Amino acid sequence: MIKKEFFETITPDNSALIIIDHQIGLYTGVKDISILELKHNIVGLVKAVKIFGIPIIVTTTTESMWGPMIPELQEVLKGITVIERTTVNAWDDQQVCRAIEKTNRKKLIMTGISTDVCLAFPAITAVGKGYDVYAVVDASGAFTVKQGELGVTRMVQACVKVVGYSNVIVEILKDNANPLSIEAYSCLDMPFAGLVLGLNKYFSKK
Repeated sequence: MIKKEFFETITPDNSALIIIDHQIGLYTGVKDISILELKHNIVGLVKAVKIFGIPIIVTTTTESMWGPMIPELQEVLKGITVIERTTVNAWDDQQVCRAIEKTNRKKLIMTGISTDVCLAFPAITAVGKGYDVYAVVDASGAFTVKQGELGVTRMVQACVKVVGYSNVIVEILKDNANPLSIEAYSCLDMPFAGLVLGLNKYFSKK
């Protein structure tokens, strides 16, 4: 029997975004995605999530070792408290757990550096606790291509959904007639979408 969470879609009312360990020191080790693409994707994801009013939980680990959150995220996350912890698995920190529970959301959109540890460990733990987890792989990064692949494989084995930064937002959007659609696509900053939006603006003036 297929569990309902496998076909229920994400909505602004049932989801929360969890951002784990997007720190300067950890970014220096990412090898399976270009740093420019990674920054583009995580910033676009956050911007789009914010326009839907979805709760955002942000955590870093041992900043004395791995440094602060990247400045690009600091800019778009102004006003949101960053929970600094020492645990490897973010879910082992009670502040993080309480913050997630307080959202009262069962669908968790997760992203982390690294994919195989900072993302995979809490994602798997959350599934075990009854949450429906969407791991945003192209807004996360691993220190080798193989580690990233193994992290994704392990998450899939544990029934974590693996998604891309843009398709998770489009799932939330649901309808291009939504008044937020143009703003959402603009936040995602997909090159082909930019072309389409440009044409839309052009023809709307006719």
